[in-house]
Amino acid sequence: MKKLERIGLFILNIFFITVCFGVMVPILYAFSVSLNAGNSILGSDFSFIPRAFTLNNYRAVLFDQPVLLWLGNTVILAVSSVTISMLVAVPGAFSLSRLKFRGRKHIVKGLILLYSFPAILSMFAIYRLLSPLGLINTKIGLIIIYVGTMAIFGLLNLKGYFDSIPGEIEEAAGIDGANTFQKITLIMLPLAKPALIVTGMMVLIYVWNEYIYAITFMTGQSNYTLAAGLYSLQATEMSGSWPVFAAASLVVSLPILVIFFAIQKYMVSGLTAGGVKM
Repeated sequence: MKKLERIGLFILNIFFITVCFGVMVPILYAFSVSLNAGNSILGSDFSFIPRAFTLNNYRAVLFDQPVLLWLGNTVILAVSSVTISMLVAVPGAFSLSRLKFRGRKHIVKGLILLYSFPAILSMFAIYRLLSPLGLINTKIGLIIIYVGTMAIFGLLNLKGYFDSIPGEIEEAAGIDGANTFQKITLIMLPLAKPALIVTGMMVLIYVWNEYIYAITFMTGQSNYTLAAGLYSLQATEMSGSWPVFAAASLVVSLPILVIFFAIQKYMVSGLTAGGVKM
């Protein structure tokens, strides 16, 4: 039996290793293109190992193209959206999870219903709401859109996690004299650290990669986000440069990768680990 388990485990490992290599192929392909002096990605003369090696494409990204400007715009949007979304989601999730009041279940159902609609359906309505306020083509307007979208996601995600935390922990804290604010900050938040980090990371990834709202409500190259700016680099096959586009795509992905690897140990931890630390 143990021999069969080892064989099954070996086959499973080979399968996942193969899947990982398959996922890495597009990234390696983009890296190869970014180091290529030519502008061909599908031609018969293209080689996965560049025949004409160059770093000029990365120099063009850093100095010739406004990628760093787009990066700054995206960082402002991402940090503001994540911060405000979490400040809204945490107390909202706690209230819907722990406080008993009339209409609580209807509120949750309403939020789920609102979040289920495709974002494209609300585009015109959002434009009509923001236009009279002068928030079109402004970072504040885009932040409002992102917060309105992702705060609901964060609230629902955190509510499910708060629901899994035993109520006896709060009852014990209440007996010791803790008020509601202390229960949230000293009990719920430390136990929910993995969920908070994962939720914040997902909000960050959404804002970092969001394209439809960014290209609709922000015009002008100086106001572009990374998603809109990268598309402008390769808007047409005649004027665009595939190697520069590939280099820019890899460069703007690095911050997300660094953050992901920095918080990876928290993302794989669970509720029990948080309880032990308490």
